[in-house]
Amino acid sequence: MKTKSELAAEQAAYWNGPGGDGWLAAYDQRIKRAIGDIGDIGLAAAAPQPGERAVDIGCGTGDTTAALARAVGLTGHVLGVDISGTLIDAARSHRLENATFVVGDAATHPFQAGHYDLVFSRFGVMFFADPVAAFRNIRRALKLSGRLAFIAWRTPQENPWGTTPTRAALPFLPPQPRPGPEDPGQFAFGDRARVERILSEAGFHKLRLEPIDRLIWMGDSVADVVAGAGRFGPLARAFANAEPAAIDKAKQAIAEVLAPHEGPDGVRLPGACWLVEANAN
Repeated sequence: MKTKSELAAEQAAYWNGPGGDGWLAAYDQRIKRAIGDIGDIGLAAAAPQPGERAVDIGCGTGDTTAALARAVGLTGHVLGVDISGTLIDAARSHRLENATFVVGDAATHPFQAGHYDLVFSRFGVMFFADPVAAFRNIRRALKLSGRLAFIAWRTPQENPWGTTPTRAALPFLPPQPRPGPEDPGQFAFGDRARVERILSEAGFHKLRLEPIDRLIWMGDSVADVVAGAGRFGPLARAFANAEPAAIDKAKQAIAEVLAPHEGPDGVRLPGACWLVEANAN
């Protein structure tokens, strides 16, 4: 079993390497369209107000930070934090007057204590090696009246958009390590009881978890999805170590399993998230 330090180091290496590169390459053409409306739901629930100070955890290329910055106005301020230097460099291109971007791990970042009204994240909190310690650090950053709002994926079984292509392809690819139930990862916050336990132990109160279910857009066509397979996400690691013939077979299997889900609006499969809200006190 890997230590928490080893897990944290793996996440940092991944997001400052192929993870960050893949996210950046896919963001404008794919990821933004796939999860943008879900992020909007989270932002509406967070309800940033003029003059507030907010933190955007796992801010990526800065779109959500920019939305928060517009809402808090020039009398407020937003701190965008991401472990990926690649993504922070892209985020800084927004050139926001009332936002600052820093490369850092929100689990250990030295936030100014009791300074912020709001901490927000869109799919950025599932990768902490020690989530209880991370959320304790996040809570310390909040005022006593502060609030937390984030979006996280539910279980793999409830997210066929993410698991269907992978399951179809993996039989043709080199074996991949399976993350443990407490390991960081895309679906690490799927279990409601685990999320509630983590936040309660971190000191948060008045927890509220609301399920969000949406069809997730994956591409304009099956051919489009297949062309992008392996550029980002779980299959990227598997494709990186596979022979060309094996990759061809994996892509054929993906095409076959996705064919029934292609429609006039592209390829869409079910997705399931949590909208999580909590108070610092």
